[in-house]
Amino acid sequence: MTFDAAAFRVTSDLAIVQTVDFITPIINDPHTFGAIAAANALSDIYAMGASPIFALNIVSFPIKSMPMEILGAILAGGAEKVREAGISIVGEHSVDDSIPKYGLSVTGLANPQKLIRKHGAQIGDVLILTKPLGTGILATGLDVGIAGEEIEKVMIRVMLELNKDAAQVMSSFDVHACTDVSGFGLLGHLLEMLGSDLTAVLSYEQIPILSQVWDILKYGGISSGTHSNALYFRDEVRWDKSLTPQQQFVLFDAQTSGGLLMAAPEDVALALVAKLEEVGTLASAVIGRVENREDVGIKIKS
Repeated sequence: MTFDAAAFRVTSDLAIVQTVDFITPIINDPHTFGAIAAANALSDIYAMGASPIFALNIVSFPIKSMPMEILGAILAGGAEKVREAGISIVGEHSVDDSIPKYGLSVTGLANPQKLIRKHGAQIGDVLILTKPLGTGILATGLDVGIAGEEIEKVMIRVMLELNKDAAQVMSSFDVHACTDVSGFGLLGHLLEMLGSDLTAVLSYEQIPILSQVWDILKYGGISSGTHSNALYFRDEVRWDKSLTPQQQFVLFDAQTSGGLLMAAPEDVALALVAKLEEVGTLASAVIGRVENREDVGIKIKS
């Protein structure tokens, strides 16, 4: 897929951008869950360089077995995050289901000539990441009881940050490709940005990673989604021999509401990173570059 969301050109200078995304609870607090789900759903719009204009709620909820106050808190959390994005929720669809699910269908607008594709990286591009990795590992640690309240706060902070500011910065620069890092992990989504004639070379020490992941990984805090990513994408990745299996798993970590991954020309990279730092993104790291195709799609140095 060329774009992270659907795009329909209305006129020569106007395109409608549409996405939908919903998730199951990853945290016990319903209000926070609603806000994270909303932030996650908005990210595809931001990754394309579009501006959201309104959203619709998508809700599944077990109305016979859970108090309606929980549903109300989920919706309130989503509405709060949507207001932070500067738009409104104008409708919804709900179903009675055994497992709660929540997300948004988001509509945005963009100039079709300025839409940013995820499949557009070019030789010589620098790769920039705007949020640290590891939230999936933290969530797994919480789920199995090997992580506590302080780790939960770290995870929530990362997931709640909108990619709005990063996207606004990106719109001022010549960015060739962008995607948001989510369920396929950093490496899976990076492979989507590369053509068959390109290889990304990453420097592991430059990749922002939440420090709390290492204690959790000691006890095997890896989700099934992360294991699946490692199995599916492993043949396209070549690792420096010094990197341990635990270090490798972090780059496959299945994220929720992750950051933006951009491919930009080297001559704008320093200014782009400086501007990302100025607006206060959680990370603004150059993590690698794009080169001519070698034997694999991604090479990772220590």
